[in-house]
Amino acid sequence: MDTIIKDMNPILQMLILMTVFSLLPLVFCCMTSFLRFVIVFSMLKTAMGTQQVPPSIVIIGLAMILTFYTMGGTFQKMYEMGSVPYHKNQNMIEAINEGSKPLKEFMLKQTRESDIAFFVEMTNGGKAPSNPEELTVWQVAPAYIISELKTAFEIGFIIFVPFIVLDLVVANILLALGMFMLSPTIISMPFKLLIFIAVDGWALIVQGLVTSYN
Repeated sequence: MDTIIKDMNPILQMLILMTVFSLLPLVFCCMTSFLRFVIVFSMLKTAMGTQQVPPSIVIIGLAMILTFYTMGGTFQKMYEMGSVPYHKNQNMIEAINEGSKPLKEFMLKQTRESDIAFFVEMTNGGKAPSNPEELTVWQVAPAYIISELKTAFEIGFIIFVPFIVLDLVVANILLALGMFMLSPTIISMPFKLLIFIAVDGWALIVQGLVTSYN
């Protein structure tokens, strides 16, 4: 197999490489810390009720920067481990396989055992692997996504609670004053922003998300 790949037409090798590169956005969005960051920031924006502020491009940009910050070491290991077999024998398949190991290790650290056990059972017929090295990326990736979604929504729920309480307080005050025509959301928004700024909310959330991967 290695000989076939090594002797493969350069054009076919380039096509395989382009196919792998086309999957990089999917890998970046679903198999890194970007998934948790972008969900939490989006839920924060919804909880604050600011609609288009901050713009979606700012949220995505912040999530991308934090992803490179938290996963810089993992990306470096992926490059180092993948470049060795490629420079040695020009074997792209082996390079991709070796380069994916640090990413798999990162995902395993953030994945719940129950989630990974389900996909292992579905693919291996209930036979548990003897060590984590036997797990494939295709078993770890869906379990990681499910675990990250659950974690992100748990964090989002905690963020939502104080904003909902503030909305309820404002709504009850307006109801007691007989101001039925005023929207509680519009009245409570300045107070949400004031409290969020007073506690330095952005810094607290960013620091909490970054440290959650350490």
